[in-house]
Amino acid sequence: MSTNISTKIDIQKIAKSRISEVDFENLVFGSTFTDHMFECDFVDGEWQTPKIRPYQPLVMEPSSKVFHYGQAVFEGMKAYKDEDGKVFLFRPDQNQKRINISAKRLAIPEFPEEYFMDGLITLMKMDHEWIKPGEGNSLYIRPFVMATEPGVVASRSNNYKFMIICSPVKPYYKGEVKVEIAQKFSRAADGGVGYAKAAGNYGAQFYPTKLAIEKGYQQVIWTDASTHSFLEEAGTMNVFFRVNDTLLTAPISDRILDGVTRKSLIQIAKDQGIPVEERRVTVKEIVAAAQDGTLKEIFGAGTAAVISPIIAFAYDEIEYDLPKLENSYAQQLKKYVTDIQYNRSEDPYGWRFEVKI
Repeated sequence: MSTNISTKIDIQKIAKSRISEVDFENLVFGSTFTDHMFECDFVDGEWQTPKIRPYQPLVMEPSSKVFHYGQAVFEGMKAYKDEDGKVFLFRPDQNQKRINISAKRLAIPEFPEEYFMDGLITLMKMDHEWIKPGEGNSLYIRPFVMATEPGVVASRSNNYKFMIICSPVKPYYKGEVKVEIAQKFSRAADGGVGYAKAAGNYGAQFYPTKLAIEKGYQQVIWTDASTHSFLEEAGTMNVFFRVNDTLLTAPISDRILDGVTRKSLIQIAKDQGIPVEERRVTVKEIVAAAQDGTLKEIFGAGTAAVISPIIAFAYDEIEYDLPKLENSYAQQLKKYVTDIQYNRSEDPYGWRFEVKI
């Protein structure tokens, strides 16, 4: 991919940056936003001229179809800055491809690749001062698209708005994470939209997660909708289990998101000689492994946290603690990935994408 801009973008710069008002040491994840935002409207059957303008509220009809029928998909990605001030993205081509996979499933027109990449790069160049160097610092990037046609007839929209907004962030999770294995609720079902980053997927998770939090757990490990016997994802992340020295993770399906971090970790682990099995993982085998001491680790994998180690899980009202390891797979793999992201090591895979400021 090139950083040369070919798309004509209508740019309106902010009169005065708000960056001096921000306390970068005390950020609440995803609550502070940069000076500018990217937007592009789909009207009369085609995407219009993209725009970058100061971050501001939107004016929308109360009858906009996104509010009534949930036609909305999004992506999550990050930008990083090394100690020399260079800015990098991590596998942005995968996010560009995936948002269109999600869009297609919700009958949303696909967004042109050149618009996505040129808009993203231009936005990074304009707001690069918001990206701070240092471990744990990054710029969280949220591309999304939503239905904007007014009307409460239950049909797909004819109008859409694609946007990219950006938020400077510190690490996502702080402290230790305990989870509960779901036995009643499910995240996704066969033939559904589990593999898409559809907004409704996340809204439906909040109530079961609230119930788990009330019991003292931070997240839920989701099980299959049919039998609740197969482990699928953890909260909003893909999930890995280490039994003895083998990593287990559920295969991609129409219920499970094809996570960019997930596929990166699998590749790295295999290349580092760590056995990896992508297969259906049963609740029964993980409980048995916890009981006999062969379950060494569980961790979630996703853009926001990269890797989130899990110290305990609950099933059938019984809590199982995980051992504390000196040199865990989670630690090894997270270091490998973040060293690439922050330009601290060689990138043998070509995943690191520099934005020339």
